[in-house]
Amino acid sequence: MDVMPGNSGAAPSPATAPAAPATGSLATPAAFSIVVALSICHLLNDTMQSVLAAIYPILKENYALSFAQIGMLTFAFQVTASLLQPAIGAYTDKRPIGFALPVGMGFSLLGLLLLASAGNYPLLLAASALVGLGSAVFHPESSRIARLASGGRHGTAQSVFQVGGNVGTAAGPLLAAFIIVPNGQASVAWFGLAALCGMIILTWVSRWYGSYRRAAAGRPAASRILAHSRGRVIAALVVLALLVFTKNVYTASFTSFYTFYVIERFGVSVQDAQLLLFVFLGAMAAGTLIGGPVGDRIGARAVIWVSILGVLPFTLMLPYADLFWTAILTIIIGVVLASAFPAIVVFAQELVPGRVGLIAGVFFGFAFGMGGISAAILGQVADAKGIVYVYAICSFLPFLGLLTVFLPRERRAAG
Repeated sequence: MDVMPGNSGAAPSPATAPAAPATGSLATPAAFSIVVALSICHLLNDTMQSVLAAIYPILKENYALSFAQIGMLTFAFQVTASLLQPAIGAYTDKRPIGFALPVGMGFSLLGLLLLASAGNYPLLLAASALVGLGSAVFHPESSRIARLASGGRHGTAQSVFQVGGNVGTAAGPLLAAFIIVPNGQASVAWFGLAALCGMIILTWVSRWYGSYRRAAAGRPAASRILAHSRGRVIAALVVLALLVFTKNVYTASFTSFYTFYVIERFGVSVQDAQLLLFVFLGAMAAGTLIGGPVGDRIGARAVIWVSILGVLPFTLMLPYADLFWTAILTIIIGVVLASAFPAIVVFAQELVPGRVGLIAGVFFGFAFGMGGISAAILGQVADAKGIVYVYAICSFLPFLGLLTVFLPRERRAAG
């Protein structure tokens, strides 16, 4: 892991928390450790989230759920998160809330405990919504603090932060295969320990954030001057939103239905299906870690081009591949497709300077919302046409990567 260059003007570190940097352009090694801490908490947060999708086969059997009802569970979680994230991000851009992060993790803890003990479908929906509420607080606030501690390497910090989430998303199905599948729904409660650990770490991060804000109190506010005309910025944000739509609809077909797809198509066991999902999600974690640093070097726009459009040949081949090539193709798809999101978030934040929380909330929220809505719709399609048909139609989505041509050239700004 690269460490940010030291800042000779940084305030001394108090005994209880790392020092806030004295400037907005450089971060101390102690400050960059905050990015790592946020990545660890992102891992814990998204592990808890992914447990829900990972136990869908158990819930489907225990409660005789249809694919449409499975999709609605994802809808309850992701739409709750998507509707609240932009509002929380916009509010905290103006009025930062020091200890919002550990409180948000507390909602996830409540959701997990309810998921472990729920005895009917409405309670499962409520548990999903609580976990979504925790994510609604976590993502915009964590993305803001990661950018503050980035030392100007915004793509790298965004990748380090986001890769924790990808690793957590990948770990969920693996842990479910070896913990929840053998022991049943009640064993979900053990994942509450991850929430408790996250609350402890995020309390430490919140104290650093308070130190940063006190050190920054005398400095001028960040510039909000747009690098392009207002109309061009709006058009670019719409294009970025459509690219997020492409990525997240396709990703939702995996996170919600990939286990069912490989079970139906290849006759594998539930545990083997979870392992195949883990392979795909692990590949996405690798792609996320690659995308940000590459974007810092060659530009976010170039990464977006390669990531969205470049994945198209592989998505088109996937519905016709045998089991071996399905595993190989999903690795390639996961790596290439996941590299886009850090680049998209950084590109959008630089289009609208001074609105870091709002932009993070909008794009993380939109990603969640599109995932939830598409899971619900794809569930209906799977019930009507079959799960294999879902992958056939989703394979054409990366054609929308051609929209990248409408993004403006980047004008790199400091801070």
